[in-house]
Amino acid sequence: MKTVFVTVGTTSFNELIETIISPEAVEALISRGYEKLVLQVGRGTVFPCPETCPRITLETFRFKDSIAEDMSKAHLIVSHAGAGSCLEALGAGKPLLVVVNDKLMNNHQLELARQLHSDSHLLYCTCSTLTETLKSMDISVLLPFSPGQPQNFANFLDKVLGVK
Repeated sequence: MKTVFVTVGTTSFNELIETIISPEAVEALISRGYEKLVLQVGRGTVFPCPETCPRITLETFRFKDSIAEDMSKAHLIVSHAGAGSCLEALGAGKPLLVVVNDKLMNNHQLELARQLHSDSHLLYCTCSTLTETLKSMDISVLLPFSPGQPQNFANFLDKVLGVK
């Protein structure tokens, strides 16, 4: 079953969850052949039940010890732009669409998403452009992120965040 896994990490990102289960976004997913939507909603107050999206199989959970299995089973990962979630998703070798929370102050998520996008490792959008991105995205242009080099990622984060 062609699956989309959505993760907000340890945060709350209700707007992402609300947008991905909207009829327009679900229709965009179905038109691309996706049949299942697995949502990791973290501390959010939005916890959709299967009846919320009758046209697609829906599973929802808050946290697990590990989401590695969910990522490995997914055909597409949709994630918030937290560094940990991005690294884990890129390490899983799956197409990644990052949704930047543009309501955060001092938003380093956008810088991270922009840089990884410019290196062709992921696609990114905001909640307001998510449905259109799902309709128009071309995941075939994405390049793998070299796994097993955490220092390279740490150096990259330092550069993006202006630490060094």
